[in-house]
Amino acid sequence: MSLQVSPKETERPIMEEHAYRVAAWWTSGRTGLAKSDSAPNAIHFTAPTEFGGLEGRWTPEELLLAAIAGCYTTTLRAIAGAAQFNFTDLQVEASGSIRKAESGYAFSQIVLRPNLKIASVEERERALDLLKRAEKLCLVARAIGTELQFEPQLEVAKPTPIA
Repeated sequence: MSLQVSPKETERPIMEEHAYRVAAWWTSGRTGLAKSDSAPNAIHFTAPTEFGGLEGRWTPEELLLAAIAGCYTTTLRAIAGAAQFNFTDLQVEASGSIRKAESGYAFSQIVLRPNLKIASVEERERALDLLKRAEKLCLVARAIGTELQFEPQLEVAKPTPIA
């Protein structure tokens, strides 16, 4: 006799609240380390070179953009999975500009450019809908005060020739 397990029994319970923690330490000059509870490696960061930082290290501005791009990527993957929609590739670019404001520098613009590769042109409308839903659901993007400019791109994968 085999034991039948319903999908609900294997799912982890959805909690109402999740907590995350990151600690950052100044190391020298305009550099430091950041560490999270969930990752074994620390990230070396620095101020942007325009503000006296070192080359070759992440800046807080780049980490923010990486958080937005990463959040969008995982959000799209989750909603595409729930919708049973398969895509062949996804690349997400986030870029931003800062400008001097009265209260100091601030992001004046952040552009999110997801590029989703799909198998056929018939999937285009559904793919575009999922891209737009992911934009609305990405919690990191929703947490910042700067409005995102959203520029989704779709590509249809070229069929592989039969040899």
